[in-house]
Amino acid sequence: MWELFLSIAIIFVLLEIFIPSLFFINFALSAIAVAVISLFSKSIPFLTISFVLFGFIFLFTIRPIFLRLKAQNTQKTGMEEKYIGQIATVIEDVNTDCGVVTIYDERWQARSNEPILKGEKVKIKSYQGLIFQVEKI
Repeated sequence: MWELFLSIAIIFVLLEIFIPSLFFINFALSAIAVAVISLFSKSIPFLTISFVLFGFIFLFTIRPIFLRLKAQNTQKTGMEEKYIGQIATVIEDVNTDCGVVTIYDERWQARSNEPILKGEKVKIKSYQGLIFQVEKI
């Protein structure tokens, strides 16, 4: 019986590899736990219920830990150090829909909650994709 649950664990690990969501790994761990339990118990209903219970226990306890660790390990793009908080010059009027700024002789799309005219200096607050959110100085 342990071979069946070990096979199920391998399938869930493969699913996690191909669909990385930190979801399937919980059921892989559950299958491994039940494979160990199956060495001592041969009751199929008990093992099935154990598999489901362990799966949901791991899903609601271990998955949040994995997600927190994943969020801590996200790599920075370099945009934070190079651009955020820096001063740029508006070269095309900036508003909520469009605009362009220049910094380090580079041209960037920009947006602002208030209209900013060409030639004014702005501070880069944040970015989303390749568009800066800026504010007047």
